[in-house]
Amino acid sequence: MPSGSAREGDAPHALALTRELIRRASVTPDDGGCQELMIRHLAPLGFQVERLPFGDVTNFWARRGADGPLLAFAGHTDVVPPGPLEAWTSPPFEPHLRNGLLYGRGAADMKSSLAAMLVATHRFVSDHPDHRGSIAFLVTSDEEADAVNGTVKVVEHLRARGTTIDWCVVGEPSSRARIGDVIRVGRRGSLNGRLTVHGVQGHVAYPDAASNAIHSALGALDALARRTWDAGNASFPPTGFQISNIAAGTGASNVIPGTLTVLFNFRFNTEQTAETLRAEVERTLREAGVRFEIAWQLSGAPFLTNPGSLTRAVRDAVRDVGGRDPEQSTGGGTSDGRFIAPTGAEVVELGPVNASIHKVDEHVAVADVDLLADMYQRVLQNLLLRG
Repeated sequence: MPSGSAREGDAPHALALTRELIRRASVTPDDGGCQELMIRHLAPLGFQVERLPFGDVTNFWARRGADGPLLAFAGHTDVVPPGPLEAWTSPPFEPHLRNGLLYGRGAADMKSSLAAMLVATHRFVSDHPDHRGSIAFLVTSDEEADAVNGTVKVVEHLRARGTTIDWCVVGEPSSRARIGDVIRVGRRGSLNGRLTVHGVQGHVAYPDAASNAIHSALGALDALARRTWDAGNASFPPTGFQISNIAAGTGASNVIPGTLTVLFNFRFNTEQTAETLRAEVERTLREAGVRFEIAWQLSGAPFLTNPGSLTRAVRDAVRDVGGRDPEQSTGGGTSDGRFIAPTGAEVVELGPVNASIHKVDEHVAVADVDLLADMYQRVLQNLLLRG
């Protein structure tokens, strides 16, 4: 049975908490004091808090209760840089209300989610101090950048001592047009490649004495870009290949480039593996006679949460609070769910509308912050008051 008692008094207001978090300029990987603010709200509720810094990254794990099942809320306090300050209608780290919208860097991605999680948990624990199972928070400041000292390290720490997460709700901004219209039940994998093509530098007037690195790679790159890798499946769209950067030459028009560097990315589904994609790229280059090296980086494998107790709990919460049946999607980029799902946890992402994330004048609808808190509270009720 969970230990600790709920804090006396009313739950904090989700909008006020969101504004407090936005004021902390937590540009990745800096936490800016956001996590200490969260901990101050969790500790009085009976959460046992572990601060888990790795490198220059701030993380914490907080748990209320010792028994299973374990429901974890996961999220990040770091935000992307604001960009040119003069382009913002109001300063990015000074939360500003206009026409029913709250503006500020991190408003949608994902400080409103963190605030809503805290409020939902306070209300639930206050109403049900003897709920079954356990509630946890897994929070990092390393999601928007390298993601090497954040959630992945915390998950390793938990695995080493035998802690198992049964259900995980990630607060990424999943919604498309209205709060709760889309929930993410999986994500495609992401595989990055840095291709270096080797030729021989020389004078453009004497091509026989050189080997143009660009020319030697063009055919193979075109074949990779045009290829249909698969047709996708019932849960995932087709695998995609994109070249994101090409660099070669000395800057002079009369020099044949001896080296070409190409950056590319695969977003892949469960029809592929990182190994099969790597092998096919390298085979294509070899068959084209290209002399090359590739440095590979797997950002995460694809994952899918099959229909089960968590998907039902989240779907029912969205329907009961928002009055809509959410689309279940695996689209979008990567999230830290890719580190949590391989442990066996069911993972679902539910968060604000994502139309303004990473943009100038990022914002969230004020009404949506309260609705999200209500949805998270209903998820807690659906999972920890049944069975």
